[in-house]
Amino acid sequence: MSALATRLHAGDVIEIAIDGGAVSALVLLATHEFVILDPCDGRTPIVVRAADLGEIKVFHGDKA
Repeated sequence: MSALATRLHAGDVIEIAIDGGAVSALVLLATHEFVILDPCDGRTPIVVRAADLGEIKVFHGDKA
């Protein structure tokens, strides 16, 4: 299991690069292999391999 997958949980908000720009996305589901994200920009939720996420910023839902 990757270190990234162990720290991502449903409800977290992350910042990722999509089409060359930074986008906030809500983690709908996270497993050790895949993550389902809602980009919060009107796009359809996307499925991404956890290993392909690259550099991201994680804002955990349980920490204020």
